[in-house]
Amino acid sequence: MHIQVLKSKIHRVKITQAELHYVGSITVDEDLMDAANIIENEKVQIVNVNNGERIETYVIKGERGSGMVCLNGPAARKAQVGDIVIIISYASMDFEEAKVHKPVLIFPDDHNKVI
Repeated sequence: MHIQVLKSKIHRVKITQAELHYVGSITVDEDLMDAANIIENEKVQIVNVNNGERIETYVIKGERGSGMVCLNGPAARKAQVGDIVIIISYASMDFEEAKVHKPVLIFPDDHNKVI
């Protein structure tokens, strides 16, 4: 049996941009991606702390060190610049493996920088 478990979480980052007229996805500073063990094109869930919205999309690399967190395409309607979001990725694994799995959790500062 396989179950879905928390793999990675970027806890409480600010949306820095929202680009409605874009193909889709969320652009995330590559430093944040590396710290959270999230790769480009990985499926993520975005949870908006300000309005309760939850969406799923995929990640594209943003400029390293920029602090960028940009919702693109229709997802841009789910948050405003300045909203606080949590970016979550999950993994599917064997039940016994999941019991000992340790997710990667990061808590960036107020400027979306890795602490």
